[in-house]
Amino acid sequence: MSKQIKQLEMEALKQAFQGVQDMVVLSSNKFDCHGEHQFRTVLRKKNIHLQMVKNSLARRVFGDLGIKSESFWSGSTLIAWGAGSLLKKFDKVVKAKGAISEGQEIPFKTALKMPTKTEAVGRVLGLALSPASRLLSQILAPASNIAGQIKTLAERPPAENPKTEEAAAPAPPIE
Repeated sequence: MSKQIKQLEMEALKQAFQGVQDMVVLSSNKFDCHGEHQFRTVLRKKNIHLQMVKNSLARRVFGDLGIKSESFWSGSTLIAWGAGSLLKKFDKVVKAKGAISEGQEIPFKTALKMPTKTEAVGRVLGLALSPASRLLSQILAPASNIAGQIKTLAERPPAENPKTEEAAAPAPPIE
């Protein structure tokens, strides 16, 4: 392969992976054309991109992009990115070499246990808002208790209140 063609392929890889920080590196040994078509169709429906890469070029491109990965570049390599999760349906045909999260190489089993970005943001927001909501409920609790008592007093019929009966009755004559 000529140097110019390699350079063009590296530029295309840089464009494809520009801004991608989370991906799964796969190995496929047992694909036939029908199986690969099914695999790509299922991934396409879930908005997952899949690209087969040449190991030497991908290693260089990832190094230039600041993505640290050293142990993935042997055998056939597929890179999947773009959605929150991959499918387990194709475990027998495709083997996971590992994952890259936030530009760092991690084992695939660890990546499966990690929350997605939206889940992590949700957890952080929940933790941040929890003390504030607790404080707000403590501040509003006395006012709501008083409002409840006033409402209960206002809803009582006048006959039920003994103090109002004494005030409403005429005073006894003085002899």
